[in-house]
Amino acid sequence: MKTSAAGRKAITEREGLRLKAYQDSVGIWTIGVGHTAAAGPPTVARGLTITAALADQILTRDLSIFEKAVNSSVTVPLNQNEFDALVSLAFNIGAGAFQKSTLLKELNKGNRYGAANEFLKWDKVTVGGKKKALKGLTIRRKAERAQFLSKAEAVIPFPSPSLPNGEVQTANWLVRLISAILSIFRSKK
Repeated sequence: MKTSAAGRKAITEREGLRLKAYQDSVGIWTIGVGHTAAAGPPTVARGLTITAALADQILTRDLSIFEKAVNSSVTVPLNQNEFDALVSLAFNIGAGAFQKSTLLKELNKGNRYGAANEFLKWDKVTVGGKKKALKGLTIRRKAERAQFLSKAEAVIPFPSPSLPNGEVQTANWLVRLISAILSIFRSKK
């Protein structure tokens, strides 16, 4: 799966877009949409500036890292909102932390609500050897949890062949079932 346009927009809003390097809440040099040197080039340091177009290119490259981490780690089917929320979390905490998380373990066991509640535990930073909750992270985790729990239709990328009568066959068995039931009621009128 790939991050949707809505997912990309949510990550941009959560991270912010900054064209001049700055230190984040724990002192890590950051630029663009949450880009740090840990994600690859460019190495971020004091005084670095970039254009909005370059920030967009860097975001695309950075997202591919975290999309790969989510795609390779999650063993259950996801809807687009679930995927986007997981990429947003991994983008912020790192692929390694995501892959070792209880959230991922619960999700892969099929416990979506348990996994959703795990988002809320990732609102702390370590400052001076002590963990401290940050209000901004608490807000972000609540938003990611809500995004994860939203009821978007699963995106299943395979063709929908035409039936002999020209109708398009839907890939979703539930939609087909409901359509069949509704057609029975329509024919009785």
